[in-house]
Amino acid sequence: MMDQIVQQKAVDAAGPTRKRGKALEAAIFEAALDQLTSGGFARMTMEGVAGAAQTGKAALYRRWASKADLVLDALGSTLPPPTDIPDLGSARAELMQLMEYFGAAIDSRAGAAMRALMAELDHERARFFKDFIVERVLQPATLATLQILRRGELRGDVRPGAATRLVAEVAPAMLLYRAKLCDGRLDPGFGEAMVDEVLLPMVRPNDRS
Repeated sequence: MMDQIVQQKAVDAAGPTRKRGKALEAAIFEAALDQLTSGGFARMTMEGVAGAAQTGKAALYRRWASKADLVLDALGSTLPPPTDIPDLGSARAELMQLMEYFGAAIDSRAGAAMRALMAELDHERARFFKDFIVERVLQPATLATLQILRRGELRGDVRPGAATRLVAEVAPAMLLYRAKLCDGRLDPGFGEAMVDEVLLPMVRPNDRS
């Protein structure tokens, strides 16, 4: 009994158990995104991330050569995955659901970090993060929009020939514009206005008002 008490006191004196494996990785990613969101990329440090995650700086450098590499992995692991919008019977309903998904992604922890990152990207860092933004944000958004428009062509509520990549890039481009130049803020009616005032007028059949 006395031995157990002594062992427990030793554990208590040593402090909390050091995180390992997936738990440590999750703590590091959370700390990285918190620092990125609160202070921006320029002020984020590997030392700060290590301290917040309660680990040593060496543990970070064993996996990530730089804070840019760490940010890419942190964003990639927490950014909501691309989604396929189901057939809801109308292009408008499907586009509205897609805009709701965009809004949820922007409001997520990863979305907030992404906005902070994009707000201060200079030319040097923009090259480094460009492929990630294209592959994980712009391309999935464009393909999801294009899928909706092509389905609408078959259904008849999208004008034949209107389902083009250029048209499908309009909504993602607007979201990128908001993230870069407007602090990423989406007004409550942004999604509905984007669908009804921009997207649908571009693709609506000519015999519809």
